This record gives sequence, C-alpha cells and structure tokens, in this order.
Amino acid sequence: MPVDRMLPSKEAAELVGLVAEIAREELAPRAAQAEADAVFPRDAFRLLGRAGLMGMPYPQRWGGLEQPYEVYLQALEEVAIAWMGVGVGTSVHVMTCLALINYGSDEQRDRFLPDMFGGELLGAYALSEPQAGSDVAAMTTRAKRSDSGYELHGQKAWISHAGHADYYLTFARTGTDRNHGVSCFLVPADTVGMTFGEPERKMGLTASTTAAVYFDGAEVGDDRLIGAEGQGLPIALSALDSGRLGIAAGATGLAQAALDAAADYARQRVQFGRTIAEFQGLQFLLAEMAAAVDTARAAYLMAARKADAGMAFTRDAAVAKLVATDAAMKVTTDAVQVLGGYGYTRDYPVERYMREAKVTQIFEGTNQIQRLVIARQLLKG
Repeated sequence: MPVDRMLPSKEAAELVGLVAEIAREELAPRAAQAEADAVFPRDAFRLLGRAGLMGMPYPQRWGGLEQPYEVYLQALEEVAIAWMGVGVGTSVHVMTCLALINYGSDEQRDRFLPDMFGGELLGAYALSEPQAGSDVAAMTTRAKRSDSGYELHGQKAWISHAGHADYYLTFARTGTDRNHGVSCFLVPADTVGMTFGEPERKMGLTASTTAAVYFDGAEVGDDRLIGAEGQGLPIALSALDSGRLGIAAGATGLAQAALDAAADYARQRVQFGRTIAEFQGLQFLLAEMAAAVDTARAAYLMAARKADAGMAFTRDAAVAKLVATDAAMKVTTDAVQVLGGYGYTRDYPVERYMREAKVTQIFEGTNQIQRLVIARQLLKG
C-alpha cells in the first residue's frame, strides 16, 4: 500500500510521487527477472537521472533540484520498494556526487556534475580493500607522482557497479601518514591499467554487480584529484555518513515491500474457513512488522532533518543504518513466515527480499561498526 508521507512542500510531494510512479511502473515489473538473471540495469539509472533523482538534494547550478535530503531519501525509499538493487545503486552514485559537491573545484563541478546528476555518467565508490573495509586508514592502494599526474597501484574490493560504471571515485595512499596520507581521485572507466575481477557470486542483489577493481600503473591527470592531496580520509568519511542514510532509506523500502507482500497474502490465504488475516496471532506479527518499518523510517528521517539543518548527524546516521537494516532483516524473515511454504519458494518475492536484506547489515560499515560509532559519539562528552 502507498506510504503515508509527510513532506515539506507540494513540490516535494510531486517529486516523490513521480519517482514512486516510475518505480512502480518501470522498475518493479523487471526486478525479479533481472535479479534471477543477474542483469545489470544500466538504463534504470539513466531513467532516474532524467527524472531528477540523482541530483535531487544538490544545487540547481549543475542540474540538481535543491530539495532537502529528507525528500531525496523518501524518493530513494520508493525506488527500493520496487527494486532494492537499483535503490542501492542510486545511493552509491549519489554518494560519489557528494565528494565533488563538497571538495571538487568549480572546473570539476562544471565538467562532471551535470552528467552525473542526469544519469549519463554512473559512478562507483572505490574505497574498500580486501584488508581495509571499515578500517579506511589501513588501505594500501597507492598513487605515485608521475610526469602527467599520478600512477595508481593496488586493489579495491566489493565495488558496486564495477565494470559498468563510467567513473570510479578512488581513494589511494599518497603519503605514509595513517590519517593524512590518503587522496581522492575521479578515475575514468577507460583508464589504461585499470581492470576488473569476476562479479562476486552473492546471496542477493545479483543484478547489482559487485567486483574487485585492480590498478596496475593506471595513470590519472592532476585534474582528476578531488580536493587537496592528503584530504582523502575526510572526503571518504563525510560521504559515508550520507551513504549510511541512503542504505537506511533503501532498507526501509525493502522492509515496506515485504510488509506489503505479507499483508496482501494474509488477506487472501484461507485456512480453517477464514483468511489467515483474521487470526489474532498473525495480526500481532503484522503489527510488529509495521512498527519496525515505521521506526526505521522515523530514524532515517530524524538524521536527514539534522543534516538539512546543518547539524552534526554522524551518530544519527549510524543509528538509522543500524535500526533500519536490522528491521529489514526481521521484517523480511517474518514475511517468509507469514507466507509459510510459499514464502520459501521463488514464486513469491519475499524469499528474495530476505536474501537482499542480509547484506544491508554488512555494507557501508557493518552493524557492529555502527554500534561502535554510536558508542564513541555517546561517550566522547
């Protein structure tokens, strides 16, 4: 059923409604087959870019819509209700744009952002490494000075859109200092010396390609350095707060889709002469699922509203990511239970939702890392 949303303006309501319509009519009918066949939906990102989603929270100067972050996240949730893989991909792409918004030069913004917002350029966020996931400062990929700019060597792991993206926002070590020796580069997809591993064989989100990226003397010019040399760590960490809100909104949408599927099934399934929706035990289970979805939505909206107000929101983003992804795992599992044996088959979407929910507790910082972030923020005084 449609989500009853509170939005700050009529324009915001119309924009979220447009994205919801596109998601419902253009994305949802394709999702199950594309996930079964592991087909990357590049055209979906162009469609959403042209509809304004990719630049929704960003300045009009480069084609954005200058909407509050809470509006963008609610639109993103609508995408995830229809197709979680596209929702995750959108969040990753929008996170790459943020680095240019906050740290890029005017020349870089003018050159790249219009096509990034419009969906003509799709970005990947190349931060994680085999031995440096949440421990960003432990990365070993390095960028050495060359005659024309920088030469990259190393490996990135678990990169969404790898092999399909048009550019890779890449973090590499340019110095020995653990916290100030990392720099950020916008690496074009056709860069000589950059190659990709085979797609990971994942439990879920199979249409959202994830693979390793290898740099073997890949050269990028000085004009591809984002921010100052050595500024990569704050660029990465600032984007992660917003990225965690994207995952929280996506996880909420996934949980909403599972709740809708379970409620629809309960109204139709007849046992002992009446629909199972009439049994109090099932009603209680559905009520708990609904409460979990509403709580997840409230958590990410609180964090987004703080971000829109210019307040610190690191702790709130971690809380939202933790609450929303744990809710997604619980609600999708309960949805399988509501459908019983049918829920365990691929004839119904809830088994896919359950598989997709698990990774939300892992990427953009595991939920154990989120607890660490929350505790540190709480105790630092």
